Amino acid sequence: MERPVCKPYQVGIFLFNEVEVLDFAGPFEVFSITETEPGMKGFQVHTVSADGGMIRARNGLQVQPQYSFDQLPRLDLLIIPGGYGAEEIEIYKPEVLNWIRSYAEAGVQIASVCTGALLLAEAGLLDGLRATTHWMDLKRLEEDYPHVEVQSGVKFVDQGWIVTSGGISAGIHMSLHMVGRYHGMEVAKLTAKRMEYDWEPEAE
Repeated sequence: MERPVCKPYQVGIFLFNEVEVLDFAGPFEVFSITETEPGMKGFQVHTVSADGGMIRARNGLQVQPQYSFDQLPRLDLLIIPGGYGAEEIEIYKPEVLNWIRSYAEAGVQIASVCTGALLLAEAGLLDGLRATTHWMDLKRLEEDYPHVEVQSGVKFVDQGWIVTSGGISAGIHMSLHMVGRYHGMEVAKLTAKRMEYDWEPEAE
């Protein structure tokens, strides 16, 4: 008897001008190459910007997202990266914050990288929760959002439906952790090995 084929989980990664490159590229790589068995993808990854237009990431890298907010397929996991664009541009856009809130209200798993946590905090999604961000922005997170229990010295903080991670490369740690949640730690370890990334499961 043939084994049933499990559909891959659907992951969306938000892109915007001045997004930190590794904040989105790290998770993109992790989820894109994850296989539950040889030739069987564990995730399907989608990139999205507000209007679907090309964005210019930090240091001038141009990236063409696949979807706009209105076109994005149903998701199981939404990734919010950081960078200057998150903390100084997108954070002041009500339409972006409302879009993120809509996924939280729909029960979609949400994870942030670096200062993507500031968008989640501004949207009110981190109130009463533990969270982290880039070490340079921990003070801002703590001072601007006093209802958030800010954590330092950790790669990520897992609060169940919402996960925040530290700066830049910490997003890879967080993504591998999420692979373990969805498909088990053996699959996560194989993904890290394939990337030649020095990683072991760790507590948040």
